[in-house]
Amino acid sequence: MAETPVRDEMGYEAMAQNALRGVVRAALERAAMPEGLPGEHHFYITFKTRAKGVSVPPDVSEKYPDEITVVMQHQYWDLTIDDEGFSVLLKFGGQPKKLVTPWTAVVRFYDPSVQFLLQFEAPEMPTEPEPEEKPETPAPPVDDGPKVVSLDQFRKK
Repeated sequence: MAETPVRDEMGYEAMAQNALRGVVRAALERAAMPEGLPGEHHFYITFKTRAKGVSVPPDVSEKYPDEITVVMQHQYWDLTIDDEGFSVLLKFGGQPKKLVTPWTAVVRFYDPSVQFLLQFEAPEMPTEPEPEEKPETPAPPVDDGPKVVSLDQFRKK
């Protein structure tokens, strides 16, 4: 007799992702302090440019239609953090550009000064069907059993 897989009605995977995004938020809150980042710390933050809630200037989204990695080290301005995400002013080609990024759009956070990396599941991306085509109804997600999140991959070796 086949055993029915147990469904995670608590949503532990999502809870773990949100908790780890809290680390990114805390790091950016530290970077937003008047004294800025301590020591040699700096961040590479990768996010999906077409994710819901992301706002980037058109020329930036043209150049980076899927995702972009921004570096926050010495030259960033007006870093603002809230419950939904963060916004920051960075220079692209010498011109200041404002980026607004929800936490859910962030797919990687890396501080190379201490080899600290967090990776996140990519958010669902909006799709634009061809004008003649009707969008297909997506198949319901397959529940393949409990999810195990290992923190070993994030630990410094």
